[in-house]
Amino acid sequence: MTGFLQVTTTTADRETAAHLARSAVTARLAASAQVSGPVTSFFWHLGEQGEGEEWQVTLKTTAERYPELEAHLRREHPWDNPEVTALPLAAASDDYLAWLRRTVSPGR
Repeated sequence: MTGFLQVTTTTADRETAAHLARSAVTARLAASAQVSGPVTSFFWHLGEQGEGEEWQVTLKTTAERYPELEAHLRREHPWDNPEVTALPLAAASDDYLAWLRRTVSPGR
C-alpha cells in the first residue's frame, strides 16, 4: 500500500494544536486529525538541550495532498521551524482508505 500518510506536528499548547487540526481538515488537506497531549518532549534547540510539554497533532492524508498540507501547517504554525513529519500507512482497511482518498481529493 502506498500513497497514504500519517503526518505529525507538535505545538506548545492545545489551542494551537486544535487550530492546526481543524484548519487542515476544514481545507480537506487531511481527512482526519487527532490532538494528543500534553506529551513531554526532549530535544536540541538553538544549540541547547531542552525539555518541555507539547501537544501532538496527527493527521491522515494522501501523498498527493502532502505538499499542500505541509505548506498549510508551516504557514499556520507559530514556530519558525516546526516539526512536520510523515510516515506511510503500512496497512489499513480498504473502506477506510477509500474514505480517506475521497475526503481529500481535489474537486470532490
